[in-house]
Amino acid sequence: MLRPGIRRLRGLRLLGFPPRGSPGCPRSVCSRQGEENPPLSAESRWKDRAETVIIGGGCVGVSLAYHLAKAGMKDVVLLEKSELTAGSTWHAVVGFHQPGSIRIATTPVRVDEFKYQMTRTRWHATEQYIIEPEKIQEMFPLLNMNKILAGLYNPGDGHIDPYSLTMALAAGARKYGALLKYPAPVTSLKPRSDGTWDVETPHGSMRANRIVNAAGFWAREVGKMIGLEHPLIPVQHQYIITSTIPEVKALKRELPVLRDLEGSFYLRQERDGLLFGPYESQEKMKVQDSWVTSGVPPGFGKELFESDLDRIMEHVEAAMDLVPVLKKADIIRIVNGPITYSPDILPMVGPHQGVRNYWVAVGFGYGIIHAGGVGKYLSDWILHREPPFDLIELDPNRYGKWTTAEYTEAKARESYGFNNIVGYPKEERFAGRPTQRVSGLYETLESKCSMGFHSGWEQPHWFYKPGQDPGYRPSFHRTNWFEPVGSEYQQVMQRVGVIDLSPFGKFNIKGQDSIRLLDHLFANVIPKVGFTNISHMLTPKGRVYAELTVSHQSPGEFLLVTGSGSELHDLRWIEEEAIKGGYDVEIKNITDELGVLGVAGPYSRKVLQKLTSEDLSDNVFKFLQTKSLKVSNIPVTAIRISYTGELGWELYHRREDSAALYDAIMNAGQEEGIDNFGTYAMNALRLEKAFRAWGSEMNCDTNPLEAGLESFVKLNKPADFIGKQALKQIKAKGLKRRLVCLTLATDDVDPEGNESIWYDGKVVGNTTSGSYSYRIQKSLAFAYVPVELSKVGQQVEVELLGKNYPAVVIQEPLVLTEPTRSRLQKKGGKDKI
Repeated sequence: MLRPGIRRLRGLRLLGFPPRGSPGCPRSVCSRQGEENPPLSAESRWKDRAETVIIGGGCVGVSLAYHLAKAGMKDVVLLEKSELTAGSTWHAVVGFHQPGSIRIATTPVRVDEFKYQMTRTRWHATEQYIIEPEKIQEMFPLLNMNKILAGLYNPGDGHIDPYSLTMALAAGARKYGALLKYPAPVTSLKPRSDGTWDVETPHGSMRANRIVNAAGFWAREVGKMIGLEHPLIPVQHQYIITSTIPEVKALKRELPVLRDLEGSFYLRQERDGLLFGPYESQEKMKVQDSWVTSGVPPGFGKELFESDLDRIMEHVEAAMDLVPVLKKADIIRIVNGPITYSPDILPMVGPHQGVRNYWVAVGFGYGIIHAGGVGKYLSDWILHREPPFDLIELDPNRYGKWTTAEYTEAKARESYGFNNIVGYPKEERFAGRPTQRVSGLYETLESKCSMGFHSGWEQPHWFYKPGQDPGYRPSFHRTNWFEPVGSEYQQVMQRVGVIDLSPFGKFNIKGQDSIRLLDHLFANVIPKVGFTNISHMLTPKGRVYAELTVSHQSPGEFLLVTGSGSELHDLRWIEEEAIKGGYDVEIKNITDELGVLGVAGPYSRKVLQKLTSEDLSDNVFKFLQTKSLKVSNIPVTAIRISYTGELGWELYHRREDSAALYDAIMNAGQEEGIDNFGTYAMNALRLEKAFRAWGSEMNCDTNPLEAGLESFVKLNKPADFIGKQALKQIKAKGLKRRLVCLTLATDDVDPEGNESIWYDGKVVGNTTSGSYSYRIQKSLAFAYVPVELSKVGQQVEVELLGKNYPAVVIQEPLVLTEPTRSRLQKKGGKDKI
């Protein structure tokens, strides 16, 4: 008997539900010719040693096995607990077609979103177009066009049969010598002192040089074997398949895949019917949280959950409104299976910090889509000791101990429910916040500012005053933070401001080999005791892996500081090189122990001098010096440095002292008009000073020479630092592109980064970051352009929201830093704008 909610389908009749615990993939779903056929039998041979053991036989794991074996790695072994394509792969949407896809915009803000996406697509070789309603109707004649304003069309898009895909990759992996063993559940993982692993299965033990966890929704169980709690959670995803629809059968060509963003569903042709899958709101969607608390049921493989039409009815009705022929269609199947989500919906791909030779490829909400690229990406990284390109957003080390099960569930629920919401610049998502990782100033500041989320931390983006709109108002145009950020900018340039920098990643390194290790890691020289410098870790191919400040606190003891998003990313690299080289050092992550306050502006010295007996004068406490002292009787490590480029100090202190230190500084600065500022203002200030940011101007896609970092790279230093030889070759060959600073006059929109650069009617480069310059009242951006277009005065165009704005290459920096201005003034020079 049908549940009462089904009657609301208004004629969309239900002909069949898959029974709960269905043992296999229905033929109509997976296009497998006869589910009664047994799975392909695995090889009977066994190996005692392997170069790489991959755990998990879904499409991602099999893709990695294929790419590693094809690239020439010997002894690649894949272990699958049941059979290939079990887990999330088998119930994924099927077919092997390339009809293209169209994302539908039914609101003006969606059209802006498409324009925003287009400018980020043009400088990549991705074919994509914004198309008019007439073209949409021509390509998909079954649509109700009443609300459609535009479409985003990808002609190369399509869909593929996951079973056939996985089996083809498996055949290729075997062809090149990989061993695919199943059923072969892993029962134990034991790390050895030399970095290898003992992998236990019912078939016996295997010694592996590295292991890769590609176990899908069993990934948490695999992680637990070695004491890791991977932040993953299964969610239930439903999709519906109809029987033959006469209007669909009569079409002469296959319909493109459709994505209705406001209705939050995808829809495509399935034979002579239609298939559509909704993404429910976070209030209605279902998380399989019992699997997190109690583990995945041991026998779960190709089972399904009971379907629940009531949960998706509003999306079904939206689909019938957009595609009216659905109203008369019969449902022949509702599939409800588990998909594994990470907190931010992105997968976790790469080596894991804290565990040697343990890699992950887990958390794929869209594994079929990602499998081919991720397999090649990981294969290249494993074989060549560095990622082939930058994918920091997929780094498994973006999560840490602050990522609790409660946080993971809240974020997975939010991410699933937000699948089709508008993707704004400077987007914030608030579920699961705050975590336990709040600075000592959180309670003091939370009611005064708009907080941003940075690796578990809450950090002020901007502050509001009485009478100003304090709400979160995301927009593609300038919004409610624009004027307050301008005030904060002036605060730092004219008076003195305080900023909470506690999210910085912070490491203590000491030991008899500490100097030798850092000399091997960094392209810059090692600073003298009592001084700080900016240093870069490079990859073997000479790309920028990381940027840190290095402070030599006492002989052989260093404080290393990196950005919040790079904490474990950088720590993993440092630890790995220390172990590999046998360096006698002690490396400690002190990120959570230390709070950081930045004090910057022309009156910063005057304010701080009231609170310390240490002489802060320019001749005694020089730029880039570091000293241990007391501020208001609170012990701090003070570094004379500021990312604003103005006179300033960073004060590192015990996290529990943050509130007292902040109060003391704010009270001392009343006469000087002290006030707060946030990261938005700091970004505008650093861009005017032409300070590069890791992850924007430099990353694993760029080398330090093209990024304009020559002054930080000492090719003549004796130590053979990582990437030195590659960098010499890059320099000898000459550069093809350079980072330049652009100014552009816009209306109410500013560059953010990743926008396309045009010249002579062609896309020639891309911005990396941008902001509004409150000094010259124009937009400002960094951009990579061909060397021949990098000269000062060169005119180009920057695309923003579908419009090209004239831009010009300027002599950087737009504003000289305070140390440079002071030096010029002593020599009788003049300040620059």
